[in-house]
Amino acid sequence: MKLFIRAITVSLALLLICGILYPLAMTGASQLIFPKQANGSMILLDGKPVGSELLGQAFSDTRFFHGRVSAVNYNTYKAEDTKPDKEGKTAYTGVSSGSANLAPSNPALVERVQKDIDTFLAANPDIKKEDIPADLLTSSGSGLDPHISPEAARIQIPAISKATGISSDDLENIVEKYTEGRTLGIFGEPRFNVLEANIEISASLK
Repeated sequence: MKLFIRAITVSLALLLICGILYPLAMTGASQLIFPKQANGSMILLDGKPVGSELLGQAFSDTRFFHGRVSAVNYNTYKAEDTKPDKEGKTAYTGVSSGSANLAPSNPALVERVQKDIDTFLAANPDIKKEDIPADLLTSSGSGLDPHISPEAARIQIPAISKATGISSDDLENIVEKYTEGRTLGIFGEPRFNVLEANIEISASLK
């Protein structure tokens, strides 16, 4: 009985410390030291959240930078996508992340890449197929990546300039502004945040 009581006491103590006190302490510390990051690194426009610095969004408008391909559609769906079709199926797959995990030899992958190439070339007629940066045709592991390479952003500048009337120099400045360097100067590669740049473009078009 003594061992049983001791085990129950230790379990309750650990439950209190690890399940309640520690999470509360970490939550409080993060809200105090890193409030923006702790709340999702939200991007506000006119005081309203329009997205997160850490999550990509799908853009089809020719006036904006386009991000990476997403196997989960960045979880953006229209109301009609949630309605069942004649077979009772919907396009809505729920909130998720991940990749399609298709092998290079899979015909579905070849078809998807070719479709994206054709779409990009139609929107950027002055660009050659072999000049398209690979990250514009490949999906990220999470399917939610908000970044592309600076090169993938710059190659879109002529088409965006034509669609918006914004000069190429101003768009180049936007690319520079929203390009982050390597983490700690050595890890990873420079990366351009598509969502933040598109928000600035949107504001300049008003």
